[in-house]
Amino acid sequence: MAVSSGYKAFVAEIFEPLGSVEIKHMFGGAGVYYRDVLFALIFNETLYLKADAINQEMFEEAGADRFHYKPQSGRNAGKEIAMSFWELPEELLDNTDTLVNWLHASVDAAYRAKAGKSKKA
Repeated sequence: MAVSSGYKAFVAEIFEPLGSVEIKHMFGGAGVYYRDVLFALIFNETLYLKADAINQEMFEEAGADRFHYKPQSGRNAGKEIAMSFWELPEELLDNTDTLVNWLHASVDAAYRAKAGKSKKA
């Protein structure tokens, strides 16, 4: 299911405190990039933020759901795979300061993931 232009506009608006973000179509959803890192996903009109060992507890404590998907082909076809993205808790939309803290934490997680991949290469 493609992401509606209205939902993309909503996401861009709530991410304004970060500065400019780029939303790119990918795999039936969209990826949200800040500068050069993917830090959020949109799937089925739901927003997921990047998490790692440092900020994942925030999402768990808020009762957020983790993003899962089932590949249609390849060696993992049909198997549910948990990704390192967690649903943005709705209550954050009412508190700009807290939302901005979560966005920064997710951008930081994305940069840490990118740095880890660079070291492996």
